[in-house]
Amino acid sequence: MNKKKILIVTRNLPPLIGGMERLNWHIADELGHDHNLMILSHNAAKAFAPKHCSFFGAPLNPLPIFLILAFLKTLLICIKQKPNILFAGSGLTAPIVVFWAKIFRKKSIVYIHGLDIATNHPIYNLLWVPFIRRADQVIANSTPTKNVCEKKGISKSKIVIIHPGVTFPPLKSNELIIQNLKQTYQLENSKVLLSVGRLTKRKALKEFVDFSLAEIIKKVPNTKLVIIGDTPSQALNKNLQSKDEILQVAKKHGIDKHILFIGNIADDNILSSWFYLADIHIFPVKHIVDDPEGFGMVAIEAAAHGTPTIAFKTGGIVDAVEDKKTGFLITNDDYESFSKLTIEILQQQAGLNHEDCKSFSFNFSWKNLSKKLNNECIKN
Repeated sequence: MNKKKILIVTRNLPPLIGGMERLNWHIADELGHDHNLMILSHNAAKAFAPKHCSFFGAPLNPLPIFLILAFLKTLLICIKQKPNILFAGSGLTAPIVVFWAKIFRKKSIVYIHGLDIATNHPIYNLLWVPFIRRADQVIANSTPTKNVCEKKGISKSKIVIIHPGVTFPPLKSNELIIQNLKQTYQLENSKVLLSVGRLTKRKALKEFVDFSLAEIIKKVPNTKLVIIGDTPSQALNKNLQSKDEILQVAKKHGIDKHILFIGNIADDNILSSWFYLADIHIFPVKHIVDDPEGFGMVAIEAAAHGTPTIAFKTGGIVDAVEDKKTGFLITNDDYESFSKLTIEILQQQAGLNHEDCKSFSFNFSWKNLSKKLNNECIKN
């Protein structure tokens, strides 16, 4: 393989928590095995960066300072390191990457998540979207994201779909950790619904608790909802939900004792154990036109552990769940069906197979991501 010098410019890297952060880390890790990789990100990411890379930092906050310094440092890196490819980990850094790639006559690649292109923010559409259109290659994280890219005037010939990935096979089931979690949270005789992700309005946990959970608990009284994640402090999108809002709705139905807030989990062994422990991963994402779910990688992570997902049929989730095989895709806002199918799975009447979940998730392994990046983008 012809080695390239690649510069990734992104604000989304660990220790920030989220799907975009995991994705960018794995893109860097996979490309670093085959190419000479450089990363420009926020200063705290240096300690978590993949081994096979050179790191350049800028302050995370305030956002304008990050963007200004990233712009200037990209110029210096282009002069001194002479990268062949400039890669934006999201739409946020697309103007930096595309501008300097044009100046230095290098290839520009922009990875687009749902909100990167679907937002109707006037300043973003005025300044950012034109740069995304001028990128040499645009990677969409799902079929719906690709469709929005085309509607926003990005040439179809520039767009390729490369889904986010998952670690496959996942970490082996650790019965000691699982039993400890059951004892700690008193789940020995419980049916566990699992939610993993940031607490935002789009994730719609408050609505799920209000319109579905009470009905589920009536039919399956030993059901517990375990919520992993928290209200994000560094997110650019401020459409958030809080723990208090969710609990207030639960108390209205008298089911607040059936909800456990675990917070963010940084330990992969513990997070993996929650996926193994859960009976169902619930993903009641609300359909919001200007705030779409770009893909839904957590559904793939659940499937890798053999855990099915129930979700509304919106955004990139349609690529992340195979209906009636790795879970169920339900018409948006049909909470009655959401409740009914959840109950059927908990009562083992739905006919889903754990092995079907696992085999589906194999297609999304990080190693396959690396092959697709090299075959579709880096080779040209």
